[in-house]
Amino acid sequence: MIKIIKKLAPLYVIIFLIIAWEMMTAFFEVPDWLIPRPSAILLEGIQSFGDFRHHIFSTIRLTLVGFTIGTSIGIVLSILLHLLPKIKDMLYPLLILSQNVPIIVLAPLLVIWFGFGLLPKVIVISLVCFFPVVISALDGFRQTPSEWKHYVKMMGASRSQLFWKLEMPYALPAIFSGLKISATYSVMGAVISEWLGAKSGIGVYMTLASSSFRTDRVFVAILTIMIVSLLFFALIVYLERLFIKGRKKGESNR
Repeated sequence: MIKIIKKLAPLYVIIFLIIAWEMMTAFFEVPDWLIPRPSAILLEGIQSFGDFRHHIFSTIRLTLVGFTIGTSIGIVLSILLHLLPKIKDMLYPLLILSQNVPIIVLAPLLVIWFGFGLLPKVIVISLVCFFPVVISALDGFRQTPSEWKHYVKMMGASRSQLFWKLEMPYALPAIFSGLKISATYSVMGAVISEWLGAKSGIGVYMTLASSSFRTDRVFVAILTIMIVSLLFFALIVYLERLFIKGRKKGESNR
């Protein structure tokens, strides 16, 4: 019973904050165009779901495309940098510098270079997603115990076998950590990319709501972004448990 209460503690905190929000806005008579009440946000979300639904699906599709491309590039790049240390020494500072350019500043340049199509939006999401995967994977490869490497080499393993049989499995938890970070960033990256001139998406819905002073709809969009991000994060956590636990069970049965 105590364990269940501890697990539900964050939910209790959220419920308390929502109730306090509702009571404070009602007590001080805060206008809905400034800070809407949670009940008003919920009502607006239910009433406008029919029109809002296709925006959600558009953002999810864009997120999945950008996340897949960005993380794939990140994993491949991390492998190459790990296997080629000299190239890693040359490119690693550039990777750090690439994250010092704000996406919101880079976005208009991408529109100038590539137009208003899908490509600049995918580039924005990919830039957000690939960096956490690269850094996490490189750290995972580097932290492989040296005595294990020495032992595998003594058994006559080649460089390829050393990587795929030891370093890659050891780095999987770190890679999934990077994927979880990228999953949370990817949805916001998709919303930012939709500000580049998309016809649909949560970012478009949020822009239209903000320009018409529909603060309740802005909050609906914000809460939707949070929910989609949490679901995406939960999916990566599920895949991590399924893949890593399945691999460990398979190894223990040998």
